Amino acid sequence: MPLRAAEWHKLPISLTELCINTTLRCGQSFRWRKSAEDEWSMALHGRILSLRQDAEHLHYRAAYPSTLPTPPPSKAPSVAAEEDDTLALIKHYFNLTPNLGQLYEQWAASDANFKKRAPKFTGIRILRQGAWEALIGFICSSNNNISRISGMVHNLCLHYGPLIGHIDDIPYHDFPTPQALSGPDVEAHLMKLGFGYRAKYIAKTARIVSQEKGMKWLEHLSNPECPQFGVREKPAGELLEGGREGYRKAHEELLALHGVGPKVADCVCLFGLGWSESVPVDTHVWQIAQRDYKFGKGKHSSLTAATYAAIGNLFRKLWGKEAGWAHSVLFTADLKAFSARTVVKTEVKEEEFVIKREDIEAVLEDTTKKETTKRKRVKKEPAENEHVLEVKQEATRRSKRHRA
Repeated sequence: MPLRAAEWHKLPISLTELCINTTLRCGQSFRWRKSAEDEWSMALHGRILSLRQDAEHLHYRAAYPSTLPTPPPSKAPSVAAEEDDTLALIKHYFNLTPNLGQLYEQWAASDANFKKRAPKFTGIRILRQGAWEALIGFICSSNNNISRISGMVHNLCLHYGPLIGHIDDIPYHDFPTPQALSGPDVEAHLMKLGFGYRAKYIAKTARIVSQEKGMKWLEHLSNPECPQFGVREKPAGELLEGGREGYRKAHEELLALHGVGPKVADCVCLFGLGWSESVPVDTHVWQIAQRDYKFGKGKHSSLTAATYAAIGNLFRKLWGKEAGWAHSVLFTADLKAFSARTVVKTEVKEEEFVIKREDIEAVLEDTTKKETTKRKRVKKEPAENEHVLEVKQEATRRSKRHRA
């Protein structure tokens, strides 16, 4: 499908306020693709959105199918920025209203554990994805890792999503609708694609949303302070221990869907419905609560429903409406993909002694080796279970002359 691409535009924003390399890789969204040129792309709201980032700006452009409206020509960039809604979409999707610098300073000042772990991972924002995409994406996440979830979501889009166009011969499909995933053959097809038991959950949930409850029902579960794209904001009420009333209602109603347990419901609430106090809890988050915040003191031996709720309430007590964001920062800091690797370097120094006696110069090859170990923290994504050992050898020759 032919595409018409707008010129690159730029949005002033520092890496401490938004870091797409971290935000798009930490398990919130599963459709972004990164090219060799350090460019991220995804089909979103009928266009292919491409992003790049430097220390001071987020660079963006949108590629539109020729059948869809496109921004005015590049001769009038200011008009394009006003008439095209891509900038508004970016500001909404990346949730750019909160000042992250202030949040990091606030919680680092009051929370020693946050201060210890969070500074390495500034620029993490909670995405505001579509509710339906978040729901299906996190049903795929059950007992899964980020790489495999991304593969499943890619297959959903490839086989059931509308094709927007190609970039460098790579097809980009938008996310499939509930109707597209509710057909009679969907479950069997997804089984063949390797979805396992999740195939049944996806097909059943798609039928419930498309034929019974409707998309309006799902979108109306959104936080009115952080609604779906294009919807006007409204107050959301007072924060209580278990979260605001709208959050508790959304969480409860999501649990009635196939394949949605407490954690998946919280992921959908946080990343798709805008409920920022939502805290998705798994065994990893449970370990963070025990290790860093002395949760339970040995009283909680398993992650029961009561333990799950208690951990969420603990984080909400610590961080209020920003509990979901703070939880995500600490969770990312503990992910293997973002952990710093220790590179061990061993330097070997050789010393050569030359002994001169009268007119005869004899060379005594008396070599001694001195090994020193240096450890260097390298911020780089390792493969799973990877152990890195880099040995660096440096030979130093020193002549020592002795006259008899």
